[in-house]
This record gives sequence, C-alpha cells and structure tokens, in this order.
Amino acid sequence: MVNLDQGGDLVQEASRATLAGGCFWCLEAVFELLDGVKKVESGYAGGHVENPTYEQICSGMTGHAEVLQISYDPEILSFTELLEIFFAIHDPTTLNRQGHDIGTQYRSAVFFHDAEQQETSEQAVEFLSQQEIWVDPIVTEIVPLDIFYPAESYHQEYYRNNPEAPYCQYIISPKVSKFREYYLKKLRV
Repeated sequence: MVNLDQGGDLVQEASRATLAGGCFWCLEAVFELLDGVKKVESGYAGGHVENPTYEQICSGMTGHAEVLQISYDPEILSFTELLEIFFAIHDPTTLNRQGHDIGTQYRSAVFFHDAEQQETSEQAVEFLSQQEIWVDPIVTEIVPLDIFYPAESYHQEYYRNNPEAPYCQYIISPKVSKFREYYLKKLRV
C-alpha cells in the first residue's frame, strides 16, 4: 500500500498479518525482534463475542484465539517470511493446544487480510505438509480476519516487561534463544 505524505512524497504503508500459535506472549517476543516489523500487538480474533476480555477468552466460550497482529514493511520482510518463522516457532499439528496451554484460544491459525495472504498461507501449508517435517498433519486454520480486538494493556510487550516471570523464563526465553540462533540475519540491528 502506498500513500502520499504531507510533502507529496510516496510513502510505503505497513502491511498487516494476524497469526495465532498458542500464547500471544510467545509470538510477540519473537516477532518484535524482526527487522521490518513496525509494530506487534497482542489481541483476540475468530470469536463471536464483541470486545472480549482475557478472562472471557480463557473460558474457551467466546471462540476467539489469542493472536498477534503484526504491522510490517513488505519492502524488508515478506508475508512468506513471516509464515516461515510462524511455522518454525510453534507446533501447527496440535489441535487447540501449544505445550501445556490447552483450549481453542491456543489454536494454530492464520487470519488472512486478503486473497493474496490466503493463497500464500494455503501454499505454505501444502508445501510444509509435503515436506513431512512433522509426524502428524498440520491443523492450522486459514480463515479470513473478521475483527481484531487488542488485548488489555498488561498483555502488550509482556515478555519485555516481565522477563523474570516464571512463564517467561521457562517457556518464552528458550523459544526466543532458539529463534535468535536460527534467524540471526533477520533480526533488528
């Protein structure tokens, strides 16, 4: 998407991706490290209750997934690269769970914003399925984004603001370390 700034120059707007792969704190901690990512925001998508709260989401009764909405510069980072990282940092073969987090709110999903994202996501799942990387089939949902609801403020930048919290130490830190090891060239300078 291109816009004109106030001086009349062309400006590249950020594209958006909305991904669900378990706890949004884990996704946020990884994606905010990427060069080309302008903003990450934890939130909820895919449910049937307006303006859900975290407590409602945790009940599993709203149908929402914990998601991360990523604003990124497609000149630096492509949607395909985002998907590559997404599928590398979570298990897309477990239905409604990631590790010890169990429930529909922890499902694996790509909430596409347009037909191009839908096609790219479907191609990625097909490619990864053919590679037989996992023993079990990929169960990642590929569905249109209806509405994104930002999570409460205390969920934003959770890992950065709470690095000593037990969940951050035992679950998120190893994931971030592994990500840094494998994707060093894609990190912000």
